[in-house]
Amino acid sequence: MAEREQLDDRALVARILEGDRDRFTDLVRRYEKRVINYVYRITHRYEEAHDLAQDIFVKVYLALDRYDSKYQFSTWLFRIAQNAAIDVLRKKTVIEVPLARPTEDEPQKEREFADPGVSPYRALKNKQLGAAIEKAVENLPPDYRELIQLRHFAELSYEEIASMKRLPLGTVKNKLFRARNLLKEQLDTFVEPL
Repeated sequence: MAEREQLDDRALVARILEGDRDRFTDLVRRYEKRVINYVYRITHRYEEAHDLAQDIFVKVYLALDRYDSKYQFSTWLFRIAQNAAIDVLRKKTVIEVPLARPTEDEPQKEREFADPGVSPYRALKNKQLGAAIEKAVENLPPDYRELIQLRHFAELSYEEIASMKRLPLGTVKNKLFRARNLLKEQLDTFVEPL
């Protein structure tokens, strides 16, 4: 079986719109994990992140003819993902807390085991640091929090973020610099002296 030709996003979209609908799978594979991660960071609902990502890709597929190739595909995709995640938050005001223990069918994210090569102390410090980072990101002003999520969780480039947020590139870099400094101030207690 011949290997599929690797195309950039714009070329893939063009092929799909020309009738090669199977190429949409390539776009999904390229962005699925990043979309799931991004949506999870907004909704804090791990169980729903996969379902919401599927809904997002359906929306993208149905609206593909409205994509403007002057812009990055990823910018357009993550704008749709952001809007979908915000819609979920608006509709759900009840906080869901699972009462059952994780089963074998649940994702590994739900069941975290320490690395056998890591000491219990280091595992505890890593877990505490992860929780502190999540809390610190949540405590950021909303515009800084969103930029951190787009850059570090959705892995968008500075240029993609600038295009998506309709901000000058320098403004995006400056705000991310400030956001990282705020995070650093909050997390200084977790930095071990040399």
